[in-house]
Amino acid sequence: MLLAGPDPPSEVRRQLSRWVAAGKVIQLRRGLYALAAPFARAAPNPLAIAARIRKPSCVSLQSALSYHGAIPESTPAVTSVTTGRPGRFETGLGDFHYRHVGPSLFWGYREVEVAQDESAYIALPEKALLDLFYLTPGAVGPAFVRELRLAPDTIDAHRLQQFAARAAKPKLIRAAALTARILRREKKGEKVV
Repeated sequence: MLLAGPDPPSEVRRQLSRWVAAGKVIQLRRGLYALAAPFARAAPNPLAIAARIRKPSCVSLQSALSYHGAIPESTPAVTSVTTGRPGRFETGLGDFHYRHVGPSLFWGYREVEVAQDESAYIALPEKALLDLFYLTPGAVGPAFVRELRLAPDTIDAHRLQQFAARAAKPKLIRAAALTARILRREKKGEKVV
């Protein structure tokens, strides 16, 4: 937006560099900046920042599971999936990780208003779980699923299996069936070993 003004682009870039050096502006990535405190009225939401740094992307994996309350932990970095190149951005406003998935697996998300006038694409909890299974090397076993400490009421076991069938990956179909069994047992109050 700054380059649309009357000043020459080289001068605008020079001024931005000065503001970054002075701590008035935080560079999130090349061409994307945020005002630093105390100049910003409010800090931007990390999920909204993640959506802006890399497009197309959507917040997924543990970050989305935490957002939905499906896991008890909060995540120190925001992890998203993208059809583009994977990457990592460490900024003054947080760390942002991007994992690659093919276009055939880039679905199952919604645009969510995460703060006033700020939105982000966030994977549904079932899709975030499938992305986690997909990007975890090796087979997904009962110990892995139990270590997640999933809140049974936040994951729809039927939708999880439907999503796995749509993905048409044998690893995901097996992991979804295993997770659905574990979640159903936990809902019934059975001890899962």
